[in-house]
Amino acid sequence: YAKKCCCGCYFQRYCVSGLILLFYLVFYGFLVAMFVFTIWVMLQTLNDDTPKYRDRVASPGLAIRPNSLNIVFNRSEALQYAQYVQHLESFLHQYNDSEQAKNDLCMAGQYSEQDEEPQKKVCQFRRSLLQRCSGMEDTTYGYAKGQPCVIVKMNRIIGLKPAGDPYINCTSQSEKPLQMQYFPHEGTIDRMYFPYYGKKAHEGYVQPLVAVKLLLKKEDYNSELIVECKIEGSNLKNNDERDKFLGRVTFRVLVTE
Repeated sequence: YAKKCCCGCYFQRYCVSGLILLFYLVFYGFLVAMFVFTIWVMLQTLNDDTPKYRDRVASPGLAIRPNSLNIVFNRSEALQYAQYVQHLESFLHQYNDSEQAKNDLCMAGQYSEQDEEPQKKVCQFRRSLLQRCSGMEDTTYGYAKGQPCVIVKMNRIIGLKPAGDPYINCTSQSEKPLQMQYFPHEGTIDRMYFPYYGKKAHEGYVQPLVAVKLLLKKEDYNSELIVECKIEGSNLKNNDERDKFLGRVTFRVLVTE
């Protein structure tokens, strides 16, 4: 009789443990299913091509290539500026004329609006537009001559259509005046490259560029120069003290010999 009671107790304990385990399996399974369902519902409200909320950033930031805000080198030492040349060459590969030939010749001065088109066309921006800073005539981009090229680009913002005729303007923040040359002419950014529709819808899109050639003279060597580039001629912001890169970028150049 005692053995039967003992067996009954063990069986009862196993049943209780099994019921508790089953309860937790069902409980946590329900929580997981509810979480997955909530995520699925939220995903149905999102657009694959365009972020739902885009009001936080109304104006683009500026960036430069080579990707360094401190450009320091000896013009007589190729190894010192090789990294800058390599970075420019790698970055501009997508702008090769042979690569851009597959893109469209768009109407200059007009927005390329394609809201109803499922696959957006891409406007050509040929590397040759950068002329003396294209790396096609001078493979060192002016670094060997002590007159380096710096490429300025705007960050992408979906749907952005800048008013007016935007252009890049760079000024020396140092005491010494500094001559510069812009490519394309006058640092213009044509409106035909706007708006941008997003990485998925606008596959192959390339940003318009402005190359700035710093025409340094011998007396400019061995002195640090501070250059600030801004987007001008439009409604885009370039003087927000809370964001030093909104519509502008500042970099330092030191060339020695």
